[in-house]
Amino acid sequence: MSHTTHQALSKVPQVTLVFWIIKIFATTLGETGGDAVSMSMNFGYLVGTVIFASVFLVAVITQIKAKRFHPLLYWATIIATTTVGTTLADYADRSLGIGYTGGTTLLFTLLILSLVIWYKIFGSVSTNTISSAKEEMFYWVTIMFSQTLGTALGDWTADTAGLGYGGGAVVFSGLLLVVLAAYLWTKISKTTLFWAAFILTRPLGAVVGDFLDKPLNQGGLALSRYSASAALLIIIVSIIFLFPQKAAKGSGH
Repeated sequence: MSHTTHQALSKVPQVTLVFWIIKIFATTLGETGGDAVSMSMNFGYLVGTVIFASVFLVAVITQIKAKRFHPLLYWATIIATTTVGTTLADYADRSLGIGYTGGTTLLFTLLILSLVIWYKIFGSVSTNTISSAKEEMFYWVTIMFSQTLGTALGDWTADTAGLGYGGGAVVFSGLLLVVLAAYLWTKISKTTLFWAAFILTRPLGAVVGDFLDKPLNQGGLALSRYSASAALLIIIVSIIFLFPQKAAKGSGH
């Protein structure tokens, strides 16, 4: 496949600072939006998961059928993965009774399996080498698992480990700085570091989202989940329009 054809097929954005800023806001929105449906609207975790899973499937199918990179469509799909990840993780952790530790372990295993199978089939899990619908499906399944894991990991850190939302935010921010340092000053695979950062931004968004909307007696700010979600959505859309993103180039790692 020629470089020109590969680049034309790329439907994921270049990984820049803007990418990570939007990703953190999107994961925070996933937490407040997921909680708004499952808790504030009283649909529960299972019904909330069915609702968001349906949205996720429609978004992924639309994204895969698209012929080129569409920033709004891409980030809508990311938000869909993070909202279904929120309700699915909460359902596994709380309704199935396996707890935050069990949920985190299960989802981490599924995430690693997804990456291993993806690598075995295509020889790479770099986002810069995605050029077929099958590869793109692995990309979105892996993202969905990482978003779900992030919710469970964020809850585990804040509640089971007893660090609270502020402590959790400090931990995950610190780990992201470690990944950044590794990116700048080591020869560790850039693809490995990308997925490490991608996974870590989700629990960061989860604890920040919980901090915004949880009751005061639980360490939160007790903000309306609806208003917080709306504000986050406005911020995300504004950044997308103010800082146009380009499709990733097919360079690979």
